[in-house]
Amino acid sequence: MNKPNQQKICSNCILPETFPGIRFNEEGVCIFCQRFQGKEEKLAQDKKKYEQKFHQLLNQLSQPSHRSYDVLMAYSGGKDSTYTMFLLKTKYKLRVLALSFDNGFISDTSWSNIKNVTDRLGIDLISFKPKWSILKSIFTYASMHELYSKKTLERASTICTSCIGLVKSICLKTAIEQNIPMIGFGWSPGQAPVQSSIMKNNPSLIKMTQKAIKEPLKKVVSDEIETYFLNEWHYSQSERFPYNVHPMAWEFYDERMIHKEIKKLGWEAPKDTDTNSSNCLLNAFANEIHVKRYGFHPYVWEIANMVREGVMSREEGHNKIYQEQPEQLIEFARQKLNIQEI
Repeated sequence: MNKPNQQKICSNCILPETFPGIRFNEEGVCIFCQRFQGKEEKLAQDKKKYEQKFHQLLNQLSQPSHRSYDVLMAYSGGKDSTYTMFLLKTKYKLRVLALSFDNGFISDTSWSNIKNVTDRLGIDLISFKPKWSILKSIFTYASMHELYSKKTLERASTICTSCIGLVKSICLKTAIEQNIPMIGFGWSPGQAPVQSSIMKNNPSLIKMTQKAIKEPLKKVVSDEIETYFLNEWHYSQSERFPYNVHPMAWEFYDERMIHKEIKKLGWEAPKDTDTNSSNCLLNAFANEIHVKRYGFHPYVWEIANMVREGVMSREEGHNKIYQEQPEQLIEFARQKLNIQEI
């Protein structure tokens, strides 16, 4: 990974000079921070607006029905999805079904967290694991080749984009099949804007976005990939298409507070993951490949947004991005995928 002293970094956030489209002023402040200046009040207003919208949505969905669950939680076992699920269950009093996607690289501590937290909160849990031959083929190919648009790669690595594409599709399929009106995601404030925090899934748009993920993966594993994506029956059920919600876009966010709260639920911080994941043993490997290929860390946009918005200090953000990736995790993933070198 490029060391911080080998490249110019924004003096306000942590974006490096290698990030696409970046420019700096005389004070060393990047163009993205310059564009954000003066928008703090608007962001605060939007957070209140979308929190109100969520309450309105809950009132709308509270009409009598025969459904078993109010929200399907995409539950990775990480800190953010754990805290989000805790809020949905306890603050918003929703009936939650958790769905955990097993990509073959979930840490043992994370599996314990998933079981402990769902038990403590009294939440039903589905665990979904695609067959390893498909996952291995996708991750191996994604480590050596590009599959998606350059714009996508500003936000996540090719490996993570493939994995989360499967997660989102499987959650959407499940919600439609079980007639669950919402899907919850544990996006941090830096991952997705507040304007996307309550969004009704549209069949036509979903068909396009799923195609952007499915077609590249189809070239890797052929028609086997179809199992994990929506079919024509799903698309015909427009009235069943759920809302996507990510409440941390408007909720108070502080990592220390989150750790303190979820620890009460039996959640423990894994000691075998990298600084940007609290559940996945593949993440460090994916990050390392992305940095070598493109010159910037795939989490740097998310973390820079959090620094810019004041939910994380610049020092904390700097440490998350510019620490060396754990060599043992990179080697573990490389050996499990039978990749000789990266």
